[in-house]
Amino acid sequence: MDIIDPGVSDYLLSHCTPADDLLRELAAETREAFPRSAGMQISHDEGELLTMLVRLTGARHAVEVGVFTGYSSICIARGLSEGGRLLACDVSEEWTSIARRYWKRAGVADRIDLRIAPALETLRALPAEPHLDFAFVDADKTGYPLYYEELVPRLRPGGLIVLDNVLRAGRVLDPGCQDEGDAAMRRMNATVVADGRVDSVMLPVRDGVTLARKR
Repeated sequence: MDIIDPGVSDYLLSHCTPADDLLRELAAETREAFPRSAGMQISHDEGELLTMLVRLTGARHAVEVGVFTGYSSICIARGLSEGGRLLACDVSEEWTSIARRYWKRAGVADRIDLRIAPALETLRALPAEPHLDFAFVDADKTGYPLYYEELVPRLRPGGLIVLDNVLRAGRVLDPGCQDEGDAAMRRMNATVVADGRVDSVMLPVRDGVTLARKR
């Protein structure tokens, strides 16, 4: 299922703040270096949304689960308040080697702490008290429920968690789709809407984005 009509997609991209040369170059290099995985990179309009959300929350302490080649990291880091830090979690040295180069070129490398380790281990090692302002999850879908449960208690009141790919190309609507990732996302979506700790909204942005604000 195409969540967004291609014509609408083109119109959306032409009516948001355009990507700068560095982001366009990163997107192009990612497609060339990892053609089979390039679809994991967020679109530019979603990147602009992340920057805006980070700025609107006044975030200083942010976490990203799933870095890939660093496009979303740049967008988040650019939105952080002065002195802000982004903890970026991934397991791939190969993918994040590209991210590191572009973070440096973008002038945000000093704001990003990259942890190459299973994200669940990294999250569980964080202080337990609510201190995070912003979190973005775009990683293995079966891990979403676990990441969510580690992140929400650590969000300050008013903090925001953003979950990507919550529609799974529409497969979450079809009970016949029993892929592990699809099933995990259905559980995740049901958990968020029933979670009394947050107020949430699901948006038809690209492959579906859920925003959950800590009460």
